[in-house]
Amino acid sequence: MITEQDEHFIRMAIDLARRGMNNNQGGPFGAIVVKDGAVIGQGYNQVTSRNDPTAHAEVVAIREACRHLVHFQLTGCVLYTSCEPCPMCLGAIYWARPARIVYAATREDAADAGFDDSFIYAELPLPPAERRYAMEHGCREEAQAVFGAWKAMAGKVGY
Repeated sequence: MITEQDEHFIRMAIDLARRGMNNNQGGPFGAIVVKDGAVIGQGYNQVTSRNDPTAHAEVVAIREACRHLVHFQLTGCVLYTSCEPCPMCLGAIYWARPARIVYAATREDAADAGFDDSFIYAELPLPPAERRYAMEHGCREEAQAVFGAWKAMAGKVGY
């Protein structure tokens, strides 16, 4: 259930989207991370201004919030975003593990504006070799040895 506080923070994310877009930083997307009612991370899309395909609003906001928390997870945080997250951002959000995600526009709204991720969603269930960017693998045993060393490593920080 969306609260008045949620609406307040969603509007902040939408304002960031507009600001970044109007400053020609990137697409019309904004996001903020909130913990205990305070904004600890924010970002707008900066893909074109940074020449970085990963500089989506959610990723920028997550990075800032994690720096603020000095931790790689957003435990107890809420991520507000002006649009339903794309597959890349959704992956980053899942790894960051916030308590909630609240978004405004849908992925269909984004597609209508020229930001269509449907091809990625269609690719995900395909076997790696059949995807648009075919994937091949080799040296599996050598990579497995590194995983074996990780499993045996004392004092590691799991995530």
